[in-house]
Amino acid sequence: MTTPDRPDEEVLHGGVANAGAVVRVGDHVLRPSTERSPAIHAFLRAIRAAGFDGASLPVGIDPDGRERLEFVPGDVPVVPYPTWARSDAALASIAALLRRFHDASRTFDPTGLTWSDEMADPAGGPLVGHNDVCLENVVFRDGRAVALLDFDFAAPGRPAYDLSRFARMCVPIDDDDSAARLGWGGEDRSARLRLVADTYGLDAAGRAELLADLDGAMAGDGEFVRRRVELGEAPFIAMWDAMGGAERYARRQRWWRAERHRFAAAMT
Repeated sequence: MTTPDRPDEEVLHGGVANAGAVVRVGDHVLRPSTERSPAIHAFLRAIRAAGFDGASLPVGIDPDGRERLEFVPGDVPVVPYPTWARSDAALASIAALLRRFHDASRTFDPTGLTWSDEMADPAGGPLVGHNDVCLENVVFRDGRAVALLDFDFAAPGRPAYDLSRFARMCVPIDDDDSAARLGWGGEDRSARLRLVADTYGLDAAGRAELLADLDGAMAGDGEFVRRRVELGEAPFIAMWDAMGGAERYARRQRWWRAERHRFAAAMT
């Protein structure tokens, strides 16, 4: 779908924070920039130089304030997620891509730059993580993940923290009702978390750290969305209402307390 006032711009659907504001123009993508864009662009250029080709290469900031990046061709799943995007093969391919991303990220020094703190690892860490790897932020080709999108929430942290956020959204680590509303259904979620750990290459200490980060994520779950709702941001209000409001997060926490032992057992 093109925009009426800019017929050369094709709106790219998906996501929440920038819904309707991300467009394609030929071989490029235009999206809102922030005060963090210079840091993100420096990071994206650095990981490309380190050999990671699974992210858009930035072109620059346009006069109208939008950032311009190279378009990455492929398929991006949106809710309700299609069957192929919910497969174990798709999940494993994201975990492998995330491992490659983290390896490249280790070559970049993030100090002295401005990063988002909205989804950042509270413990901090040595490498820049994506922090928002959901299916809508992954490009697939032939069912295999080939690139990550939307680095707005990238920030220094630990690999396990970034991995836990990805697992929370893509395994998913979620109660049955919430998962079903997004199109999930029938997945063996504990086995899928084991698949993530195996594919990424986590040792025993890394698996324990991943579970601990999932504990933290579930305990503070919903605060990011709640803040955006309180600010009156329409896309987040719509998502909040569609998923059951505050009860969604209470429901998820109850589910995690009851089911955590299954995930812990699967990781041994």
